[in-house]
Amino acid sequence: MIETDRLCFSYGRLPVLRDVDFRAPEGVLVSVLGPNGVGKTTFFRCLLGFLKPSSGKVLINKKDVSEYSKRQLSMQVAYIPQSYNPVFNHSVLDCVLMGLTSSMGLFEQPGKIQEEKALYALDGLGIADLAHRGSMKISGGERQLMLIARALVQDAKILIMDEPTANLDYGNSFHVMQKISRLRENGYTIIFSSHNPDQALRWADRVFALKDGKVLADGPSESAVDEDILKKLYSVDVAVNTVRAGDSRYKVCTPFGE
Repeated sequence: MIETDRLCFSYGRLPVLRDVDFRAPEGVLVSVLGPNGVGKTTFFRCLLGFLKPSSGKVLINKKDVSEYSKRQLSMQVAYIPQSYNPVFNHSVLDCVLMGLTSSMGLFEQPGKIQEEKALYALDGLGIADLAHRGSMKISGGERQLMLIARALVQDAKILIMDEPTANLDYGNSFHVMQKISRLRENGYTIIFSSHNPDQALRWADRVFALKDGKVLADGPSESAVDEDILKKLYSVDVAVNTVRAGDSRYKVCTPFGE
């Protein structure tokens, strides 16, 4: 479990987060919504221990994040960035093995056991056949799944994802979110930011909305994402409707107005 207690953070005299209370228990998929510049990335950096709060606490399994060593923290929480543009054409397998860096000695090299672990993570995400392909020779969706596999080999059960589908096309976005949802079913706690409220409605168990550094909404996705909240977040009129797809029904958002 990861949570915050009256979390505040400022850059100099500029407050970014103000008394933010947040809680994500085990096996829950949480979508963090909010406009640009609202503090989502800063919030994530505090959760990851990269930034020290001005006041308040970040707790992982009831223990303050500042009390973990870097190695201990890497075994609790893993970060997946929104994009990755490799400078070198390392193989997909080698890129995933880089996720083991914090758990290995300074001069230690990955062995057979580590390679099997990396291949298992790739297989679980459906891209084991790409293991020996160059990371510069795969699609954006495949590269995002590679980053998720790199996080999985850390053995952390909390995954923080910064806009995991931001640079992907419609189809790849759907497939990546499918894989993320299945990870939740395997007991991972997943926190992801998105600019697309439809993703929150379709995939998330809970929605955590930030506006002006404060919590605007926090609750089950079906009740926390409504027309009033979306207008306050994005300053546009939005209609939320239910559509039928196959045997299921989903809520979708449609902006409108002059």
